[in-house]
Amino acid sequence: MYIDGFNLYYGGKFLCGSGTAGWRWLDLRALATRLIANQSAWSGATVERIVYCTARISGADNRVGSREQDAYLAALIRAAVVDHIEEGNYVNRVASAPLATKDRRGRPVLTTPAWPVTIKDGAGLNAPDARFFVSVARREEKGSDVNVAAHLLLDILEKRIDAALVISNDSDLKFPVQAARDRVPVGTINPTKNQTAGKLRGKPSDGVGNHWWYQLVAADFQSCQLPDPAGGVSKPQPW
Repeated sequence: MYIDGFNLYYGGKFLCGSGTAGWRWLDLRALATRLIANQSAWSGATVERIVYCTARISGADNRVGSREQDAYLAALIRAAVVDHIEEGNYVNRVASAPLATKDRRGRPVLTTPAWPVTIKDGAGLNAPDARFFVSVARREEKGSDVNVAAHLLLDILEKRIDAALVISNDSDLKFPVQAARDRVPVGTINPTKNQTAGKLRGKPSDGVGNHWWYQLVAADFQSCQLPDPAGGVSKPQPW
């Protein structure tokens, strides 16, 4: 199983509630076993390899979050829940963009001047079609999608696996997932509240066939929790 940890965490945060306990101490091996048993038609399948792709939270920016993440990653390793953790990184930058609000479907609507905030051109006339540009600080996770793709394809090419689960709803994985489906059966797991990305969809018969798709629900998180402690690591108190 190949996991985009960023996608999985924020999916669970929405599905279960950010302030709710009982979902973040997630047993990834138990989750994989549950998904195969309940969603696939893969007779006799066993979980042989779990790769978790994430990025370390900076203690300077979020001391509590960093400490909680450290505990979880340590538990995954010490309790032998995952076979490998691949780390990307966070990038801080300043981005500029036109000011916008959301419509009822969540689509951006550019903000135009309106009383009491108006804009005049060089001649002193109102400029109703002017746009407001703003600069914002952005903190972006980098690397998880690439790392998921690389480990998935390497393990297939080196014949470490003969079927795969991919937990992500990142459309950037279109090519590697399609390439994987040409070689092994793939279960594509959407961990978010949104519809499965169009680029990750397909037919069960594509490539070698026997593919399937599933969207996680809160019960998947809540039913697959690690013991406390796990591998000698205690669960963070708010979790």
